[in-house]
Amino acid sequence: MLNILLVDDDKNIRKLYKAVLESDGYNVLTAQNGEEALDIMDRECVDLVVLDIMMPKMDGYEFTRTLREVNNNLPILMVSAKQMPEDKKHGFLVGTDDYITKPVDEEEMLLRVRALLRRAKIATEHKIVIGDVTLDYDSYSVTKNGETQELPQKEFLLLYKLLSYPGKIFTRIQLMDGIWGCESDTGWETVTVHIGRLRKRFEGWQEFEIKSVRGLGYKAVRNV
Repeated sequence: MLNILLVDDDKNIRKLYKAVLESDGYNVLTAQNGEEALDIMDRECVDLVVLDIMMPKMDGYEFTRTLREVNNNLPILMVSAKQMPEDKKHGFLVGTDDYITKPVDEEEMLLRVRALLRRAKIATEHKIVIGDVTLDYDSYSVTKNGETQELPQKEFLLLYKLLSYPGKIFTRIQLMDGIWGCESDTGWETVTVHIGRLRKRFEGWQEFEIKSVRGLGYKAVRNV
C-alpha cells in the first residue's frame, strides 16, 4: 500500500482529505505543518505529499524548497486557497509537481494523485534505481546485473533511507529513531555496526557509497 503524507493545519480538512484518499486505497499519514511533516519522513517511507501552503512554523513553500535542496524528488501536490497566477508560479518555482486550488473537487484530486504517482513510476512499486543497481523496498533486496542480495530488514531500511536522500547528513540518533524506533532499547552504536556491514557488503560497488561526516553522522552519495 502506498503512503501519502497529508500536510495541512486545518483539522477538518485533514479529516476530509484523509477519508477521500483512503477511499482510493492509500495509507494516509498526517501532519499539521512542514516541520512535523519532515519529522514523519524521517521515520516513514512516503510516496507522495499533498500539501497546504499557508501553515505555521514551516509553510508549504519552505517545505518544498527544503526537499528539493537535498535532491529529493518526492512527488508533491500543493492544495491551496491561493488562486493568483503568481502564487501558482511561486509553487512551481520552489519545486512542486502540481497545484490545485480550494475548494477541491475530490475526484480531481484523486486523478492528480494517480497521475503524479504514475509519472514518478512508483504506482505499483517501491524502488530506487541507481545505474545498474535496484533497491526493492517490498523484498528488502538489492539487485545488480541480474544478481540479487536479500538484506536483513534493518540493514536494508538503513541503506534505503540514506539513498532516498542522497547528500543529506543523518545523525546516528536520527537513524536510530527512524529505523529502530524511539522506544527501542538498542543503543545508537548499533547504527555504526550496521553501517560497517553495509560498507563491507557493497565494497567495490561504484554506483553509491556511504560516507562518514566527522562529528555529525552519515550520508549516502550516488555516483551515477
